[in-house]
Amino acid sequence: MTLPTACYRLQFRNGMDFDRAAGLAPYLARLGVSHLYASPLFTAQPGSTHGYDVTDPNEIEPALGGLEGLRRLSAALKAEGLGLILDIVPNHMAFSVATPWLRDVLRHGADSDYAGHFDLDPGHDRIRLPWLTAPFERILAGEGDGFSVEDDDDGPVLVTGGLRVPLADTPSLSRARGGDIVALRELHAEQPWRLVHWRTESDALSHRRFFNVTGLIGVRVEDPAVFEDAHRLLFQLVDEGIVEGIRIDHVDGLADPTAYLERLRARVGETPIWVEKILSGPEMPPREWPIEGTTGYVVARALNRLLTDAAGLDRIEAAYREATGRTESVEDALWTARHQIMTHDLAAELWQLYSQFQEIASSDPVGVEFGPETLREALLAFICAFPRYRTYMTAEKISEADVKLVQRTGQRAAAQLQDPGALPFLVEVLTRPGAATARFRLRMQQVTGAAVAKSQEDTAFYREVKLLSANEVGGEPDDDPLGFEGFHRAMERRAEIMPHGLSLTSSHDTKRSEDARMRIAAITREPAAFEAWHRICRGFAPARINDNLVWYVAQTFLAIDQADGDLADRLADHVVKALREAKSESFWTAPDLELEEAAQSYVRRLASHFPRHARDVEQILSEADRMSIVQTVLKLTIPGIPDIYQGCELAAYALTDPDNRRPVDFDLRARALDDPSVLTRPLDARKLALTRALLAARRDNPDLFLHGSYHRREMPEGVFAFERRHGERTLCVALSMREAGLSEALTGTRLWPLEGEADCPHVRVTLD
Repeated sequence: MTLPTACYRLQFRNGMDFDRAAGLAPYLARLGVSHLYASPLFTAQPGSTHGYDVTDPNEIEPALGGLEGLRRLSAALKAEGLGLILDIVPNHMAFSVATPWLRDVLRHGADSDYAGHFDLDPGHDRIRLPWLTAPFERILAGEGDGFSVEDDDDGPVLVTGGLRVPLADTPSLSRARGGDIVALRELHAEQPWRLVHWRTESDALSHRRFFNVTGLIGVRVEDPAVFEDAHRLLFQLVDEGIVEGIRIDHVDGLADPTAYLERLRARVGETPIWVEKILSGPEMPPREWPIEGTTGYVVARALNRLLTDAAGLDRIEAAYREATGRTESVEDALWTARHQIMTHDLAAELWQLYSQFQEIASSDPVGVEFGPETLREALLAFICAFPRYRTYMTAEKISEADVKLVQRTGQRAAAQLQDPGALPFLVEVLTRPGAATARFRLRMQQVTGAAVAKSQEDTAFYREVKLLSANEVGGEPDDDPLGFEGFHRAMERRAEIMPHGLSLTSSHDTKRSEDARMRIAAITREPAAFEAWHRICRGFAPARINDNLVWYVAQTFLAIDQADGDLADRLADHVVKALREAKSESFWTAPDLELEEAAQSYVRRLASHFPRHARDVEQILSEADRMSIVQTVLKLTIPGIPDIYQGCELAAYALTDPDNRRPVDFDLRARALDDPSVLTRPLDARKLALTRALLAARRDNPDLFLHGSYHRREMPEGVFAFERRHGERTLCVALSMREAGLSEALTGTRLWPLEGEADCPHVRVTLD
């Protein structure tokens, strides 16, 4: 197996196509990475900005250059000694008429060759299409554009507005072409699908979706035939040597991740595989998974916890509680958010689970006694109490660890109810092997992941905002600092269990990019300065803006940099997203436009005054620059394979998507390799030089970094140090957040700071 020494994540689309990426190959080689790590490249929904809404997994996106363009990119990469890692999306596809397989199902129903490819609820005799702007009957009566029948190249379609839905050739088709309302109603009733108002998706769906995104439909890759159909082009690309590594998006969405990964491994041989998996607490991927590791959120979390100061965090928390009046514990806040998500955003999934649970209960001597509300209450309490994304039970195989997790969850859920009701029965059903309970068990595992993600990352992270650097994918708002001892233990465990997992600090999914996150974490090291800055922010806030949002904005201002431009617009866009994600005062489906306008005016006013307050936050920003260098050193030297997100070889101050997908100035970065003086921020030049030095060391010493052991080193108080050993090679790293120098800490051949480089008193790296 050929493993990367380091990879560079590139987001295609939005101006990045294969030919432009090919032009970056010389730059990436000079930077020192070994692999380009590409976002999904298969044909996606028209206008897609990210590629995760695939419409055809057996076609390379024509707008990027198609298959021939990808081959040109591969040749350019190979000419520079680089490989290609591809991000794939087996869990779902676009729920759209642009998806050929789904289009065929809509036209031919159960007779379609693809009828079994999608995860459709057998309890629905027709596929619900929540695509209408109003109820069907109102549009039929003439609201909006009404309905008409037209012809596309592949057959007749029902048209309303910009929507064109494939029609089956049924008895009413000819009469409906004339626009007769009765005939149109009958034609609609004859179809294998039913058009409904988009608002009905909240509690009635016929397909499994990705989280709460109705526009994405689950794919049944657990079926061997579907697996082959969905991966045919991927296997061709692997066989041709174009793809040399695979990243699996949202592996926890699959019905049986273990079986999927085993089947994939059998087909792609020694090709490295990484999975996107959120690890909660001490959780690690199942040992039987044939993978190199996860995509690395666990590393970002560990680094943040190491660099957060414990005493300063206590002071920040006290100030936060005083400023906002919040007294609710994080655990209670998460429970409240989970309950809201399950009864609103994921209400359709809750009702699907209830239907399956009720069917089991109705024929069970114990379950038959429970009424509908008792069953629903048990489901809701169990999901609210579940501590991680999912278990990994199958129809027949239920591990002892999963049984214990389900039982503990049941006990935790029962503590929230006046009476346990049907919870003991639910626990027994979930852990009862056999076909009779399998469908319910498998579906529950897919729903818990969606519930955790939507309630935590996309809700509670915008409510419980004490320290936003902790509110990161894979993190917890109440994460305690790790300290040196805790970080050592985490890295020793990583070296043993997942030495070839990816190590990321920024991605298209992170809530803030790596250096933005360090600016926020730095307030725990300079709490007095942040308290002063918060008072300034509070002074600008109108009465309409609540104290919690002011605290959020004060941190967010620190996280971005004026030199990147568009400060006011970026903040104004982000504060609207923050309000809607919090789902307390404004919502995506019911925005409070007056509040949002007030919030935007507030941040724009702050932005116009920010230069006046630069001195008030200077201590925080200086501390953050030191922390960013420490974070970069650790990411590139600890066990794991570094994943550098596009542009992050320089200081990166992005907020959440779409802010983190802004265009990258690669021309500037290429010039900086030869002339660092073109970089105006001191951290840019230092971070680039450090990144190049350590990437070169990784490239020249692959065995040391890929297979080297991890050992802590004894150092004076306040100094963190470790070494990596393999054969006769030893890498030593020593770090301190104090100004005191480390010149005596390590005595080997200096790798960083470089000879002639300005002194870096808090970091030393040697390689012998």
